[in-house]
Amino acid sequence: MAITPHGGQLINKELTGSEREETLKHAKDLPALTVSDWTLSDLELIGNGGFSPLTGFLKEADYHNVIHQNRLADGTLWTIPITLSVDQADADRFPTGESISLYGSDGHPYAILLVEEKYTYDKTEEALRIYGTNDIEHAGVAKLYEQGDIYLGGPILLLNRPDHSQFSDYYKDPAETRALFDELGWNTIVGFQTRNPVHRAHEYIQKSALEVVDGLLLNPLVGETKSDDVSAEIRMESYEVILNNYYPHNRTRLVIYPAAMRYGGPKEAVLHAIVRKNYGCTHFIVGRDHAGVGDYYGTYEAQDYALQFESELGIQIFAFEHAFYCTVCENMASAKTCPHDASNHVHLSGTKVREMLRNGEKPPKEFTRPEVAEVLIKGLQGTNPINS
Repeated sequence: MAITPHGGQLINKELTGSEREETLKHAKDLPALTVSDWTLSDLELIGNGGFSPLTGFLKEADYHNVIHQNRLADGTLWTIPITLSVDQADADRFPTGESISLYGSDGHPYAILLVEEKYTYDKTEEALRIYGTNDIEHAGVAKLYEQGDIYLGGPILLLNRPDHSQFSDYYKDPAETRALFDELGWNTIVGFQTRNPVHRAHEYIQKSALEVVDGLLLNPLVGETKSDDVSAEIRMESYEVILNNYYPHNRTRLVIYPAAMRYGGPKEAVLHAIVRKNYGCTHFIVGRDHAGVGDYYGTYEAQDYALQFESELGIQIFAFEHAFYCTVCENMASAKTCPHDASNHVHLSGTKVREMLRNGEKPPKEFTRPEVAEVLIKGLQGTNPINS
């Protein structure tokens, strides 16, 4: 029996068929707001049910409850505010109780928002409560301080999805992944969130999880990330290569997660678990420094935080320690299974790996599969450079 969506029901706010066509015509006559790619990602996940039970952007009571209590106003667990910010000039253009059209920078209409509320908020308070810091060097905090000072709250209707045509073979919404798992006969499914190419440590913890569940959903994030993250195109190619060569085809599926990355550490780890629950996963891997950036969070802080909510989430958290290759054991291991000291462990920093790849050097096979390294080198030296 499939796991119950968060909040009890899988939300669908996406219009189709004649209803969509009529609403598109009506949208042209409404006041218009151009929104960021980040907001388009949020719109898509509200519309397709990934952010169930949300039906729109948070109103003030929900917003304050989320940042203070980690819950929506009705008590449902929710740790990251999903909001739509505008500046004062735009806020003045949109009276409450009226609908507006939300456009992308490409000029296409993506959604209708019923503006039920407009409210101000404290950016510093949100930064400290969600990210644990107000340091603008933190990617999520920087994004917060750049945005408008007023939030618009209310329900949405999704008219168009952002373009994921380059990943069309790997696009499925939560209703479709649930149907897929049912078709495959998977009763237990572990989800894995990633914004980085899969290396040997990732492979080790994924396969460890696969020992006790029916299937693995590799669910890489393909929305907006910070400039020095590897591009989605390169990452997807690296996932294809490693799945084709090293994973059982009948027990793994690759599906994109069309979200923006918030780098919210512990609180984003809980959001990631909620979303994978909505996609139909029964288990979720929270690894080392999950959703972290820089040195803002402790190595296992996200694990400890997510485990507090495990019973309420209804999805089992797999909390794995950092994995490495041990030259004495001659296999992948963690501190729980390897008795040898760090001098025997193959470990490279992200900076060192990027330096090697820029120079056309493959990292040791104990760290990165050679096929993955080839993809990364090609991407670095081709049209999709990996920034420093």
